[in-house]
Amino acid sequence: MTRFVLILVSIPLLARQKTDVIVMTNGDRITCEIKQLNSGVLFASLDYVDGTISVNWSKVARLQSSQLFNVETAGGLSYSGTLKTVEGPEDQPRKIEIVPDPPGRDTVVEQSEVVLANQYGDSVWRRLHGTFTSGFSYNKSNNTTQLNLGSNLTYLPERAKLELDYSSVLSSTSGTPQTTRNQVNFNAQRLLRWNNWYYAGTAGLLQSSAQGIKSQTIFGGGVGRYFWNTNSGRLGLTGGLALQNTHYTDRPTQHDVVGLIAGELYAFKFKKSNLVVTPVLLPSITDRGRIRFNLNTQYKIEIISNFWFNTTIYGNWDNRPPEGFVGSDYGTTVGITYSFH
Repeated sequence: MTRFVLILVSIPLLARQKTDVIVMTNGDRITCEIKQLNSGVLFASLDYVDGTISVNWSKVARLQSSQLFNVETAGGLSYSGTLKTVEGPEDQPRKIEIVPDPPGRDTVVEQSEVVLANQYGDSVWRRLHGTFTSGFSYNKSNNTTQLNLGSNLTYLPERAKLELDYSSVLSSTSGTPQTTRNQVNFNAQRLLRWNNWYYAGTAGLLQSSAQGIKSQTIFGGGVGRYFWNTNSGRLGLTGGLALQNTHYTDRPTQHDVVGLIAGELYAFKFKKSNLVVTPVLLPSITDRGRIRFNLNTQYKIEIISNFWFNTTIYGNWDNRPPEGFVGSDYGTTVGITYSFH
């Protein structure tokens, strides 16, 4: 019992002190604990606020923190150290000095070039970001109902990204068979030593009753590069190879080696909107001339804190499906998304 009491007493002592300072461009001064920078949003906690606050990174005039951070720049470089703004003329770009521990050579980068910062040794939970989406629609004229669910989990270890996506659409119309579409994708990236180059791996599962696909799995990998990587968004392209296995209804399983050309576009606007576009082109190597294409797009507009109105466009296309099967399955959904950091 004594040990339990000691543990409870020591927990507050392990918390980081809220001695960081943020000064905004309008002169507001905030004493806090800086938690994280991601997607142009600086997250911080205050002694007198329950939870965290979200600060527009572009509106920060100065900051100083004695805590250690892992910092990544738009050029794909990574540094560790404490942070403070370098004093300079007001008409010059604001710069951040990163002071390593143990002492070594300090690094100075423009504030606009800092795209990610996590507390050094941060917990898995603090590096985890996620969303949950749901939507429902009903049309009385033809008695049509549609239910859509989706979720995303993103983990950001140093110089890497792990992402798990799930989406499901269930449609039912009076007098016709019910249709379902379920998709799960896992993607992993790790930055290479060269600026904005990375290697990536992917695994996915698709089920589409409209195309007669009971299950379609894909496992692949390749090398990619970010052509645009800022606090307002990023644009990347990955090229590689993958193994795709498709089990159709009443058909033998098809095994294909395919080329993998995957794009990703993320665009953010602070506390207002978020756009994600992920096209994937899969030209077959073992079945020459056959091409598959997948697309997932989501646009979100924030309604209130952490709740967003979203619309999505999804689709799968195959220019050479088995005889008697449909070569495409696509549609749109709307719903409400809850996000957490």
